[in-house]
Amino acid sequence: MAWYDEAVFYHIYPLGLTGAPSENEYSAPVSRINILYDWINHMKETGFNALYIGPLFESVGHGYETTDYKKLDSRLGTNDDLKKLITYCHENGIRVIFDGVFNHTGRDFFAFKDIKEKREGSPYKNWYNVNFGGNNSYNDGFSYENWGGYDLLVKLNQKNPEVISYICDVIRFWVKEFDIDGIRLDAADVLDFDFMKALRRTANEVKPDFWLMGEVIHGDYSRWANADTLHSVTNYTLHKALFSGHNDRNYFEIAHTIKRNFEMCKNLQLYNFSDNHDVERIYTKLTDKRHIVPVNILLFTLPGIPSVYYGSEFCTEGKKERHSDASLRPYLDYGKLKDKIKENPVTRLTSALVKIKKEFKELSYGEYKELLLTNRQFAFARILGGSKVIVAVNNDDKDASVSFPADGTYKKALSGGNIKAENGRITLTVSSNSGEILVPENGTAKDFTPVEIEIKIPEKTEIKPETKTEPRKEIKTEERFDIAPEAVKIPDKPYEEMTVEELQAVILAKMAKNGPVTEQMKKDVTDNIWHNSLVNWAKSFR
Repeated sequence: MAWYDEAVFYHIYPLGLTGAPSENEYSAPVSRINILYDWINHMKETGFNALYIGPLFESVGHGYETTDYKKLDSRLGTNDDLKKLITYCHENGIRVIFDGVFNHTGRDFFAFKDIKEKREGSPYKNWYNVNFGGNNSYNDGFSYENWGGYDLLVKLNQKNPEVISYICDVIRFWVKEFDIDGIRLDAADVLDFDFMKALRRTANEVKPDFWLMGEVIHGDYSRWANADTLHSVTNYTLHKALFSGHNDRNYFEIAHTIKRNFEMCKNLQLYNFSDNHDVERIYTKLTDKRHIVPVNILLFTLPGIPSVYYGSEFCTEGKKERHSDASLRPYLDYGKLKDKIKENPVTRLTSALVKIKKEFKELSYGEYKELLLTNRQFAFARILGGSKVIVAVNNDDKDASVSFPADGTYKKALSGGNIKAENGRITLTVSSNSGEILVPENGTAKDFTPVEIEIKIPEKTEIKPETKTEPRKEIKTEERFDIAPEAVKIPDKPYEEMTVEELQAVILAKMAKNGPVTEQMKKDVTDNIWHNSLVNWAKSFR
């Protein structure tokens, strides 16, 4: 058992939250990072015990085009400011992980600047995959491998021993200078596997229980998260299922996702989230805003490590805009939000769920067992040493009476009161668009006091009106995208040599062999136009 097995994360994008300028003029440091002390206090009061923060280091704009890995971005302050903030976190029982942007650098990074100046004569010419016979969008007179088609992001040559050594030294510096507890690896799904193994060896060296978590969008998560590479990865499959499973009122999708994740990585704790700095806010994505309640209940009780993106506990909206993620990463004035803590039912619910998650070890280590599954109701147990925590959610507009196998007496951790199993079953009324958590009355939970809060969203909450008069379609598990895997002709050549279209066809065919492929899954594939990502995705199937 390590600290991260029981972690409840709060995720902060500092350049946005502090209102830093969108472009870095490399001027004198401005200590905007000190704004975050109010948010750290908010974390402590709410119960969060881990902070994922980043990107933090000197960069040109959004932070992922690093120009100096050892200097806090001057728009945020100084290294001393950052050191004090992390010390304050540790003093308040909060672990801290940084964003590690090690797949690529910015064009102002010292090694790339040297190549621009000296070309073939630069000692750093092999730090990147450079073609001195080509050109790029900046008209440098040479071309290079980038990330995502953006010449702004220069991809490092992760097979170069000098690059590996440098990045490992950066990790050692961050631990020595700031005493961090782990790193989230940006774009981990396109990192070289031997490079990640070197990072894992360094993680094992620098600090006990130092945690490496990687950003992986698609594929078999166990390829990246295992004993040799990373401890965990971002659970994008659950992220997608949480909002679409509620928008379609289809709990089969969420249950199928959980089973699929278990098949991939039985003994791994994935990093669960409903939104982050790269995707639209969950409150924006939900067709029926009242579903924010069951979404959050599932986020904190399903297997994995839960994380809340700053402001989402206040129902902050954020829609992805063309060519900009700024609306997903806004400045928020905590002084104006703090009064809503007692007024906003979702904020109170979040605090209650953090408390329940930390109080009951079943939710961190317990075996998952499905008890009830329909399109609109879902119940499961988390079982540890014979003790059970039972969770039931309802996405319907009507209260639902659900019955499932259980024994013993339980406390209703959200609504209060007790409920007792009769004849080996519990029959429970679950409020509309809501949920309940049942915790054992005796044993380790005997002294637990139910939260007893009103968890329904008030009528005054802005809810988009229904635009259709016909009943919602019941989505069955057998519905699928019409694709016959045997009809797809897979080119007889390495994935690396395939076109984007060929890779997309291969992935869809492999998906069809594994089970139902929905229209949303098809869209996820066709929306991905990045060759490296598709190659890794295709390889991830067993």
